[in-house]
Amino acid sequence: MENSGSSSILRNRSFLNTSSGPTAEGASKILEKDVGQKLRRLEVDVNEDGFGSKLISCVRIVTCFVTMMVTTLIWALIMLVLLPWPYERIRQGNVYGHVTGRLMMRILGNPVQIEGAEFANKRAIFISNHASPLDIFPIMWLTPTGTVGIAKKEVIWYPLFGQLYVLANHLRIDRSNPTAAIESLKEAAQAVVRKKLSLIIFPEGTRSADGRLLPFKKGFIHLALQTRLPIVPIVLIGTHRAWRKGSLRVRPTPLTIKYLSPISTDDWTADKIDEYIRMLHDLYVQHLPDSQRPLALAESTNGTKS
Repeated sequence: MENSGSSSILRNRSFLNTSSGPTAEGASKILEKDVGQKLRRLEVDVNEDGFGSKLISCVRIVTCFVTMMVTTLIWALIMLVLLPWPYERIRQGNVYGHVTGRLMMRILGNPVQIEGAEFANKRAIFISNHASPLDIFPIMWLTPTGTVGIAKKEVIWYPLFGQLYVLANHLRIDRSNPTAAIESLKEAAQAVVRKKLSLIIFPEGTRSADGRLLPFKKGFIHLALQTRLPIVPIVLIGTHRAWRKGSLRVRPTPLTIKYLSPISTDDWTADKIDEYIRMLHDLYVQHLPDSQRPLALAESTNGTKS
């Protein structure tokens, strides 16, 4: 169940940024109710590996794809109208994420518990572990308005999502060219400071194959040093069980999304980058279950318990 903190965030998100007319939350609730009723009719008493369960999973995925096609088309038209106003496209990209991400989570049927949503109310660099294809949906849903993402340049080739990502004026970097990547990060930091934006980034740099936490890259630390924004860790728990990498099977596994307390970067210095990375990585290890900790650390914890 979503807690009251997340509900207050969603209530403040407006559709097309107007003072009257339907809200993004209202529009999504209408679709959620209709889709939810249709999917519940398909729910049958079957075990997790039965044919009925697999059928329901396929229906959910197809419904997600069709729903995303509809919302993407709507917001693509909005973005085209807003081409002369880059900042408004960023905001509308966030509204698109709030509506689409929440719809996707509703359709997939995963119970969601949100903790610490009050820490999402201020400008920050939001970081998140990346354990599943599903991760992008809660991130889209809960990322505050005025936030830009940083992704590899190839994101433009992702059907539907990639094209809207570019239209929404989010940031891309060329990871195959270290010099260009560093320059892109500098430009991103300048844009964030100039336009008073927040950032969302996956510090592992890629999605984990087995759900376990990977080593962190240094890029987000450089962004913190240049913007002096606080870092807010988002811990995603259970998504690796709900939708495994390379699988088309979605399970209704309960998910937990934790916002941790903001970490000030005001006094950070460039000579301690490795220290900051270790500190943040250790923080994730502390808050993740054994099934998502790096294997060596998980085995060490289990050995201590026994």
